Amino acid sequence: MVLYRLLGSIAVVATALLLFLILSQPAMGIKGLTKLLADNAPKSMKEQKLESYFGRKIAIDASMCIYQFLIVVGRIGTETLTNEAGEVTSHLQGMFTRTIRLLEAGVKPAYVFDGQPPDLKKQELAKRYSKRVDATADLQEAMESGNQEDIEKFSKRTVKVTRQHNEDCKQLLRLMGVPVVDAPSEAEAQCAALCKSGKASVQLITISCLSRGLSVLKSCLLFYQVYAVASEDMDSLTFGTPKFLRHLMDSSSRKVPIMEFDVAKVLEELNLTMDQFIDLCILSGCDYCDSIRGIGGQTALKLIRQHGSIEQILQNINKERYTIPDDWPYEEARQLFKEPLVCMDDEQLDLKWSAPDTEGLINFLVNENGFNVDRVTKGIEKIKAAKNKSSQGRLESFFKPVANTSAPIKRKEPEKKAKETTNKKQKAGAGKKKK
Repeated sequence: MVLYRLLGSIAVVATALLLFLILSQPAMGIKGLTKLLADNAPKSMKEQKLESYFGRKIAIDASMCIYQFLIVVGRIGTETLTNEAGEVTSHLQGMFTRTIRLLEAGVKPAYVFDGQPPDLKKQELAKRYSKRVDATADLQEAMESGNQEDIEKFSKRTVKVTRQHNEDCKQLLRLMGVPVVDAPSEAEAQCAALCKSGKASVQLITISCLSRGLSVLKSCLLFYQVYAVASEDMDSLTFGTPKFLRHLMDSSSRKVPIMEFDVAKVLEELNLTMDQFIDLCILSGCDYCDSIRGIGGQTALKLIRQHGSIEQILQNINKERYTIPDDWPYEEARQLFKEPLVCMDDEQLDLKWSAPDTEGLINFLVNENGFNVDRVTKGIEKIKAAKNKSSQGRLESFFKPVANTSAPIKRKEPEKKAKETTNKKQKAGAGKKKK
């Protein structure tokens, strides 16, 4: 009994620690949204393992991944991985190894790259630039004083994803046989559009398939474009992506579970419409406009539930307590979330995974960027093996969750066991009568 209590206490502590680690990770886009959902819509979030997405197509925010790789992969203080020409290769190392990890798990990644940012985001980009300038000055001071802890901290804050970083990764991914999508504007918006269009397509196609038989279903499933969006930017939910994943691209050594968010459950638990959720996110703080000082996530949720929209809140808010920004462009921000600039061209939607270009990969990674030829060759073999595994198991994996929960093959077993139990009771009863 004591042991059970001890194990239970350990489990509670472990769960609390895990939740702390997840919530303490920096979430971009909407300020404090992860904690707000953990407190008010916990059923909309669930932990998953990478293997849970076998056969699934996932749209990934590429720029966010590259940023992570530049900060983490091979970085010690101001030193980073470079080739003989002194060019940084951390982004290539990270993209190569993490993408192989996804492919080996049966995941079908499609990377979406940012386009031109909307005008409303210029103010936020200016703030980020200013922070990098300040961090560069702080880094210089730390290097002069020899403070290693500050060097480590401030060097990461100076990191910026450049156009060359993006082009390098696009070239690498295409050589790996992984689809690349160029968004006209925000990558998260394009990812969400791919996810939403795929969901609508599979619903319509499945309806038509029901009258044509199961033999057609296999080809119909290929139209299912994207199951979920993967990013660390929480405004993916504000763009309305049905499924959103955080920590998909984290290193396996961190042992942080993937956190899956379901936007339908978010709305259900918060008791909000999608329009109200968008207003909640704008009030909480987004990249497109300033928020009202003094209004955080919890207050914003309370106000939205009470008044229903930002317009009604502005009419009823205590303006002495809360200062509304001058020329506050919340309507334009709302419009960007509801109708973002995305590409829905057939070529963009036709995501295709192909065999890796062995010669091209060796030339690009080994000859041009100084990678170890044996490691690259082994990576290529892993990609080929993963592609075969994923192609063979895609249809089976689609039905796998249903088979596991309903277990149709084992339905007769309980009846058999029940009969055996009845027979045993009858024999036992007969034995007692003889006595």
